[in-house]
Amino acid sequence: MTNHTIFANANLILNDEVVRGSLRIKDGIITDIDTGSTVPSGAIDLEGDYLAPGMVELHTDNLERHLAPRPKVDWPHRAAILAHDRELAGTGITTVFDALRVGSIISTQKGRYIKYARSMATEILEMRAAGTLRISHHIHLRAEICSETLQEELDEFTPEDRIGLVSMMDHTPGQRQFVDVQKFKDYICGKQGLNDAEFDTYAAFLCGLQTKLGPQHERATAHAAQRLGATLASHDDTTAEQVAQSLAYGVRLAEFPTTLEAANACRDAGIATIMGAPNLIRGGSHSGNVAASELAQLDRLDILSSDYVPSGLLMAAVQLGDLWGDLARGIRTVTAHPAKAVGLTDRGSLCVDQRADLIRFSTFDGTPVLNETWSAGRRVC
Repeated sequence: MTNHTIFANANLILNDEVVRGSLRIKDGIITDIDTGSTVPSGAIDLEGDYLAPGMVELHTDNLERHLAPRPKVDWPHRAAILAHDRELAGTGITTVFDALRVGSIISTQKGRYIKYARSMATEILEMRAAGTLRISHHIHLRAEICSETLQEELDEFTPEDRIGLVSMMDHTPGQRQFVDVQKFKDYICGKQGLNDAEFDTYAAFLCGLQTKLGPQHERATAHAAQRLGATLASHDDTTAEQVAQSLAYGVRLAEFPTTLEAANACRDAGIATIMGAPNLIRGGSHSGNVAASELAQLDRLDILSSDYVPSGLLMAAVQLGDLWGDLARGIRTVTAHPAKAVGLTDRGSLCVDQRADLIRFSTFDGTPVLNETWSAGRRVC
């Protein structure tokens, strides 16, 4: 028994333009697109609302928030995954790469990171196979270069785990995101409750760890991405030299370059850049790094990520559309561009034969209001 639906009288956000028209889906796939405001019998009248592709999220910390809703609280994992899944559906995200840290610190009680990625990935994949999740979930391994167990944790994953993205993170104080050591101190002391003496000891420990294992862990991460068939990303590139090193490892995607110098080097190297939606919406980086709006104005921004605010993704895409005077271009930063960056060719655009991942939204005083979400033709919000 087939299932088909017609959405009519919509402002369709296509790849390069917005047109009034209708769209038909059948068995979870887009089958027809027509222009005009006619509402055929049996069609759903969208009354001029926007109809856009469902959004593709490559980097979000949202699952972590559900896993630990309060410091030292470990929430039941399946319940956390379900809550995360439902929240993203409610913001218009239909494909997510769930970010899981690999690489732990186990030799010290202060500032330690506990291993969790392998067991969490297994739970996500089991729930995905069982059909309990509303949207499409993939795995993003965030490889912590400054750690003790990175290589052995990477070795636990195989191509059967369908890892779509591996990113190299290095949170050693004094470089990249934390060039300003005081900002790292404020962050880690607030998160871990360290006093001044404990922080100094911990920072020195991290610097020694990075010196000892950093290059080895970078090579292991690049090798793992190749072995797993995943896109390799860098994280917080700050200098042109760091971008050149990323390129040498095979990086195709740069998450959150912190300076214009790094963003320019990414453009020259053909590396796509991701910037955070909160950075754009707030008018600047909370860490004091380059503003997403500056990169957008200079044509140095390719993809948006919700980062730590899922509801900000659609808002930022519409804001980019206003900045560029091109809504279709703004929406591409959260649909077609991220899909292409990780090799997903079956979604991200309103085109015939694409998955019927769709969002319906209107605007209120310039702010997008999400009304409905469909994942593979099934209404999930």
